[in-house]
Amino acid sequence: MTPESNQRLIVVKIGGAEGVQIESVCQDLAELAAAGQRLIVVHGGSAEASELGEALGHPPRMLHSRSGYTWRYTDRKTLEIFAMAANGKVNTLVVEQLQALGVNAFGLSGLDGRVLVASRKAVVQSVENGRRRVLRDDYTGRIDQVDAKLLRALLDLGCTPVIAPLAITPDGEAVNVDADRAAAKVAAALSAESLLFLTAAPGLLRAFPDEQSLIDHLPVDRLDEALELAEGRMKKKILATQEAIAGGVPRVGIADGRIPHPVSAALAGHGTWIG
Repeated sequence: MTPESNQRLIVVKIGGAEGVQIESVCQDLAELAAAGQRLIVVHGGSAEASELGEALGHPPRMLHSRSGYTWRYTDRKTLEIFAMAANGKVNTLVVEQLQALGVNAFGLSGLDGRVLVASRKAVVQSVENGRRRVLRDDYTGRIDQVDAKLLRALLDLGCTPVIAPLAITPDGEAVNVDADRAAAKVAAALSAESLLFLTAAPGLLRAFPDEQSLIDHLPVDRLDEALELAEGRMKKKILATQEAIAGGVPRVGIADGRIPHPVSAALAGHGTWIG
């Protein structure tokens, strides 16, 4: 491993919800990169995919589990719409902004070079109107493997990888993967020093939706309690946090992406920090 490979790494996940200030995020990332910080960016694309689906006459359909998790139903047409929005639009625009700020950003999805290999879920179950439904044509996957060697090679070349949340199966099928959990897998695979989720909330709230009830620090042994407190998409972030910490990431932050200088504010202690 080269000396550059041993430098500490931060993985930043930019939320796909409306309100996250991507331009301000990129400005912060550029300042960190200029100071020599190694970074990997993972982003979502849910808001853009929903908007594009509406425009194309194929609006999003959300599925719900009994335990409170929500995710996008991804038939083949939805997968193609999501790829257009997340990889075609969001990824390109994040790379464009970083490049304009002097960061040699390298945009890719998890399909490229098999960076993210996932198992397609043969069957998914959802609860609709109190009844359980079984779906067999869903193109979502669970990440099994991250090509850390390829990502390290990009870092060693002076590039900042910007990853869209799509993956490839061993059989060569594209699948939609959860961006939070993808970021957690990447952070664990590359032994990142920190994983930061930027979202449209100040962090984990003790009494949702009261933003004054922010929990600023959470010990690892209270993550199960955090799952009970979390609402909506925050549940996936807590689950991803558990996976990152189990994979060896020492600290995980969940912070507000709607404010000026969101990355520097989070690294200064704002938001919820676990670990």
